[in-house]
Amino acid sequence: MNTDDLSWQVSNHSGIPPRKVDLLLEHGHLDLVIQTAQEHGEWFCAEGAVQELCRSGGFGRALQVMEPFAATGWRVALWAKADILSRAGRPAEALDLVRPDEEDRTSPAVCRNVAELLAKAGRVDEAIDLLVPHIGESWIRTALVTITKDKGRDARVLQLIAPHAEAARRARDEGRRDHSCSDAQELQAQVLERAGHADEAIRILGEDIARRRFLSENTPTAYAELLARHDRLQELRELATGQYAHSVLDIYARPLREHRQAEEAETVMREAIAADDWVGYRAWLSSVLLEDGRMDDAITVAECGFSWYDCSNLLAPLVHSLLDRPAELLYLLDHPLTVPHHGHEEFQHWWRAFALAGLGRTEEAIAVVEAHPDPWTDPARSRPPQEAADVRTTEEHAPIGIEHLDRGLDAEDTASAIARRRGAARTRPTGRGRAAAPGPGRSQRGGPRSCAGGGMPLPQRLVA
Repeated sequence: MNTDDLSWQVSNHSGIPPRKVDLLLEHGHLDLVIQTAQEHGEWFCAEGAVQELCRSGGFGRALQVMEPFAATGWRVALWAKADILSRAGRPAEALDLVRPDEEDRTSPAVCRNVAELLAKAGRVDEAIDLLVPHIGESWIRTALVTITKDKGRDARVLQLIAPHAEAARRARDEGRRDHSCSDAQELQAQVLERAGHADEAIRILGEDIARRRFLSENTPTAYAELLARHDRLQELRELATGQYAHSVLDIYARPLREHRQAEEAETVMREAIAADDWVGYRAWLSSVLLEDGRMDDAITVAECGFSWYDCSNLLAPLVHSLLDRPAELLYLLDHPLTVPHHGHEEFQHWWRAFALAGLGRTEEAIAVVEAHPDPWTDPARSRPPQEAADVRTTEEHAPIGIEHLDRGLDAEDTASAIARRRGAARTRPTGRGRAAAPGPGRSQRGGPRSCAGGGMPLPQRLVA
């Protein structure tokens, strides 16, 4: 094992690839993965095993796995070892491993990582000092806000962020787009709020919105979420029913549901659909109807978008929410209103096979795989018999040894992909990053999507 070999593994995904490691770990073969890492110097095995061990609190054993890799002096392994020590509550030892030299201090990424360790070790001022030379980078400002939370340094953080927030306002006044400071107003409001000055945060951000002195369409969203957190529903309603409705109407509807006003939230969204049939409204409403167990109503709301392209599609969010409810998933797939993605008919076969397998109807699932191999195979190699064999192997939890790693698990196993998608699908539509509310995408003719053919496009990140 040496640094060149390890670097080659990472850059070329050589050796045992991450997806194969994930599959082995998902089926309880942690000891085999550790053995492979130790005996064959397989980096992805070491990395996967360490993550699995740390999740269960096995930091000592994780350090044993990582030590031979870190001993090569390879920077990636040293950082991995430092991460284990940090998670084990030993940040000072982690710092000793990765203490930056003068060259490292010129790298924003290195400074951000070291600053996180310094903050965990209680050396918050040193962490801030390390980030200050790079504070012009938006992601460094975000890191600064993150690592100083609950550290008693909000006043200093506000001083550092304020000039960038003002720069964003000036840029807007002058008609310039300045990506470097487009998030500073949101961060300023975030720090004011956590410092106990929520009213001031609302006032400042509200004035910026009213005067359109902001660069990013995320800013109205951040303002809406701030209002929602502090139950300022009247102000939020005014914002949500105005020009920013596409961005924030669901943020208004969410607290209504939380305050046991689900019918009013549904009415608000249905009225918006009637006035402006935008895909985002239908996506939100269909997802909450599904969450409430109203499957047929959810299908009725979303079905006009079942065949739409890509992120406009309204079938996929419903499917992803049902990946751990196979009977309901099969009901959705068999519903007379359900049609395949436009241009992606193969997805229905992947979903149907998974639903059947989840119901214990394994042979039927395998028959779907064999009849429709496209979702499971790389275009460069079509091997439906092998894919079906992999499903059987996974279903039977057959013992696996090192000698089998290049055989039955060579094709990507459906269970591994399903598990990853399932985790993402459980995220409910709550504000920014909501999984079930896709953007409008584009129709076949390139226009913005709505069930009536009109609607408005999702606002761009930067204000024109």
